[in-house]
Amino acid sequence: MKVEQKGHTTIIKDTVGQTADFLMKVTHEHNTYKNSNLILDLTHDKNLSLEDVKSFAELIKLHKKQKKSIVLVADSVNFNAVPKNIILVPTLLEAHDIIEMEEIERDLGF
Repeated sequence: MKVEQKGHTTIIKDTVGQTADFLMKVTHEHNTYKNSNLILDLTHDKNLSLEDVKSFAELIKLHKKQKKSIVLVADSVNFNAVPKNIILVPTLLEAHDIIEMEEIERDLGF
């Protein structure tokens, strides 16, 4: 697991490719990251399934209660099948853009 801080955003990269272990680590350390926007980079796991993505739902719900954004990055999943409450994008650049848009929405009171 590699952690990188950029402004108000923390990027956490799965370097092993074991999504369940990565989710457990991030959930366990959530208090460390709860005050920043999160990008969870899952691109290292080429066998990522829709069920793996759905397993992040509880963490996403927990993080959004803090009024912060959380975006998953993966390029090996059918984006149309992902539930609406999970934001999944194919690149880190798009993840940063989503977070920036959500920050603007929160600032405007939406």
